[in-house]
Amino acid sequence: MNRAGEHDGDERSGRKGVSPLVPAMERIESAAFLDSVADRLSPAVQPLVSSTYVRDALCGRWLGHALHPLLTDLPLGAWLSASLLDVFGGRRSRPAAEGLLAFGVAAAVPTALAGAAEWAATTGRERRVGVLHATTNTIALGLYTASLATRRRGRHSAAVALGIAGGITATAGGYLGGHLTINRKVGTTVT
Repeated sequence: MNRAGEHDGDERSGRKGVSPLVPAMERIESAAFLDSVADRLSPAVQPLVSSTYVRDALCGRWLGHALHPLLTDLPLGAWLSASLLDVFGGRRSRPAAEGLLAFGVAAAVPTALAGAAEWAATTGRERRVGVLHATTNTIALGLYTASLATRRRGRHSAAVALGIAGGITATAGGYLGGHLTINRKVGTTVT
């Protein structure tokens, strides 16, 4: 830190005061191979936005701002709570943790649909980051779903490990989503 209380930055980034994650995001934004992935995903998303009513509902026009960021609190909050119960709650909290996991998995569906509707309006850099955001969050959802299934088979330790892996993955997905919302302004204007 300098005398003004500001961070001098990481010299490896080549820019004073810039996070080392910024160059990584710039590489993702420029990764042309993600365009072909986006082109393959786009036909699956188009039905969500073909109806003005459905698109407006999923994008949050009725709310006055994007719906997707609001909905992310539901699965993420449930999954984080489940992990906290796993780590600190003991055996008696296992049914509650399982219920929270199930709620999070269910809540991820409308959250993903709202995100997909926002993504449909993106191009270029935002579209590429959106592909990676969706992929990362799909992996997180898969890990949490596997955690839920593993719990139901009575393999608690493995289920907890899957849940923690899901949380780490969801954190990476959240970083990408934050970049889209804050840096790239995706979803900040209701269309």
